[in-house]
Amino acid sequence: MGVLAGVFTGRFLVPYTIVKFILGVMFFFALLIYTCLRMHISIYENIEDFLRGNTLMPIRYPYKEIKKMTKGFKEKLGEGGFGSVYKGKLISGPFVAIKMLGKAKGNGQDFISEVATIGRIHHANVVRLIGFCVEGSKRALIYEFMPNGSLDKYIFSKERSVFLTSKKMFEISLGVARGMAYLHEGCDMQILHFDIKPHNILLDENFIPKVSDFGLAKLYPLDNSIVSLTAARGTIGYMAPELFYQNIGAVSYKADVYSFGMLLMEMASRRRNTNPHAEHSSQLYFPFWIYEQLGAAEENNEIEMETFNHEERSELARKMFVTALWCIQLKPSDRPSMNKVVEMLEGDVASIEMPPKPSFYPNDVIQRDDSQVNDSSNSDVSSSFEEENTTNPLLNFSG
Repeated sequence: MGVLAGVFTGRFLVPYTIVKFILGVMFFFALLIYTCLRMHISIYENIEDFLRGNTLMPIRYPYKEIKKMTKGFKEKLGEGGFGSVYKGKLISGPFVAIKMLGKAKGNGQDFISEVATIGRIHHANVVRLIGFCVEGSKRALIYEFMPNGSLDKYIFSKERSVFLTSKKMFEISLGVARGMAYLHEGCDMQILHFDIKPHNILLDENFIPKVSDFGLAKLYPLDNSIVSLTAARGTIGYMAPELFYQNIGAVSYKADVYSFGMLLMEMASRRRNTNPHAEHSSQLYFPFWIYEQLGAAEENNEIEMETFNHEERSELARKMFVTALWCIQLKPSDRPSMNKVVEMLEGDVASIEMPPKPSFYPNDVIQRDDSQVNDSSNSDVSSSFEEENTTNPLLNFSG
């Protein structure tokens, strides 16, 4: 009779195969836990190495101070894919907005990008980073508090309580343009934002705009006009076409110019730049309709846009629309720099040449579709943007 091999536990004889299986499972889970811990430690070590090597840093606060500033994270201002933003107060008195970041991604690159970028910026139209916190997995960014919130509320809201005059909206657009021009050419490094949109423009107590949220930003030498990206970044509806179609030009600071053009068009019209329920591509792509309205206004033909029927609003809106159409030209080389955009907005609208009709794709798909619309009816195109669509699936990719 064969001998049963095993391990005597005192009361039972357990076979070696079961013991080996249990030990193997325990070893596997131990290795898995160790690997995860090392990965997270590596992320935090990368952040710590960066912070030690950067001499132009804002104030570093311990986590217990963050809890004290926010009174235990009592008042939440907003929430996004990055984490949550809370209202806080410094010991010295001023209110602040504290962004608590979620899990680190890409070796903590999102945190590093924002601190490295905004920590060196001092401009009236760029939000100021006051401090930060790094304690293990806890990371926070402390900004100056913007009591009037983000620009999207004032562009798309139908409430009179949040209405801004055309003059004020124009002043905000000019401020944003100046802030972006500084990022591109006013710093010792070229800063590309890659996520210009209404949600990322904050307004202080005097409605002075501040460009914010530099989590996707990239820094490049001033003489480096071409950017290397491994993946498209930004928000659908504001992303430049070269991020999708490589054959129209290389990615550069002109990607931000395109995003600003889309933002400017929304500010002038107070409507979103896409209509997902449109039957034709010329209706879907809002700039086509704007271009047609500008042409009709120049020829004194009947126009559907109420803005052009008011003399004071018409002058400012026309300047914003024409500038925006230059900014969203398909080829990056056809778009102006942000410094040129500032000049266009500050100058006389009569001195700005009308740009070519915008294109959406680097082929003739839109032209074919557009001709079908023109043959059937021009009124279709105009009426499709009479009411703002607030449930736009193309904008649900916003960060």
